[in-house]
Amino acid sequence: MLLRLAALAALAAAPCFVHAQTAPVPVRTDSPALTLDDAFARVADAHPALRLFDGQRDVLDAEREAALLRPALEAGVEIENLGLDAGTRSVETTLSLAGVFERGGKLDARRALAQRRIDALAPQREAARIDLLAETARRHLDIVVATRRQAIARTDVAQRTRFVDAARQRFSAGASSEAVVLTAQAAQAQAELEVARAGMEIDSARRSLAMLWGDPEAAFEIVEGDPLALPHIADFARLRTLLAQSPELLQFNDRERIAEARLQLARSDATPDIGWSAGIRHQRENGDTSLVGGFTVPIGSRARAQPAIRAAAAELALVSIEREAGDRTLQATLAEAHGRYRVAQAEVALLQRDVLPRLARAASASERAWRAGAVSYLEWSQLQDARSDALRQQLDAAQAAQIALIELQRLTGQSLVVAPATSTPDSGDAP
Repeated sequence: MLLRLAALAALAAAPCFVHAQTAPVPVRTDSPALTLDDAFARVADAHPALRLFDGQRDVLDAEREAALLRPALEAGVEIENLGLDAGTRSVETTLSLAGVFERGGKLDARRALAQRRIDALAPQREAARIDLLAETARRHLDIVVATRRQAIARTDVAQRTRFVDAARQRFSAGASSEAVVLTAQAAQAQAELEVARAGMEIDSARRSLAMLWGDPEAAFEIVEGDPLALPHIADFARLRTLLAQSPELLQFNDRERIAEARLQLARSDATPDIGWSAGIRHQRENGDTSLVGGFTVPIGSRARAQPAIRAAAAELALVSIEREAGDRTLQATLAEAHGRYRVAQAEVALLQRDVLPRLARAASASERAWRAGAVSYLEWSQLQDARSDALRQQLDAAQAAQIALIELQRLTGQSLVVAPATSTPDSGDAP
């Protein structure tokens, strides 16, 4: 699965998710359009956190080459009897070559450990890549949400502008005081302030996203999706089964294999190596030449290896405990994200189905009644505020749900790609 996720082109919709439907919106012609997939590709190509693994691979490759080397041969020269009197001196010169016969599978154990460390890089890199994709999706979502906030604020400005026009007409006709006009103008100015604030949030979120690929001044417009279109997700029991393939848990498999390789290497040290030497000895006095040889075996190798063996065995046992602790932590995080998503999804649906349509009708009715003099400006304004607040509440809930969905996908190692589709109509949202 990790290899499948490694290529962005191979990212596919996760079987447990029906991805949120999205609708492209017009973008400015002076800036290129950027989809979420485009952002993924830029981050995957440019983020230095992923390039670190290439450097680590070079280091581990060099260490593997060193681990495959056998003990070096040693050439030696030995001269004896240099301190005797000249009359009795019999200088002997020995040229020797010495080495070590490794026993106990030390070479294979070193090779296995070096290879396990190299193999562990792939899951680590994939886990880091998925974390980056999740962060990219969150920052992309910030732009989408800020854009929606600006749209709600602009709708509010349009409504407040109608308030001001109507208040002026009533003031000119003597049906209301100047205070009503001033209050309506103040409310209009506040709504315009929200538009400007949302615009700054969009710029900040766009710069934050572009920083992930190292270009904070990049000019682009996102292809906006519909944050209110929340997919149905599998129940918690189904997601727990997918958690077994979480990149964070899969890394424990590699850590376990590394610990096993360390244990095997420690056990190989209990078998003593045999040192050998061979050479030629020359006696200067009589000109004789002879062959010499010998071997050495260290004593107590098994006892000296026991501390390292116990340490490696304890490390292996510790990996199992850490895996269990990590699994429980991930399950708790999964349960929290799953619950947050379901609660936020229900809140979005309830506001869409029951609250916003009624507030929209009430605001329209109060506007007509105020123009007819049946209600006060305060009642009309309060209804408009309530509708705008409900729209913002719905957007906040949708943002919380989308963040929880991103976290669910990150935990399970599933795709973060949002498939484009036609958005469902939203009668309560801002046009």
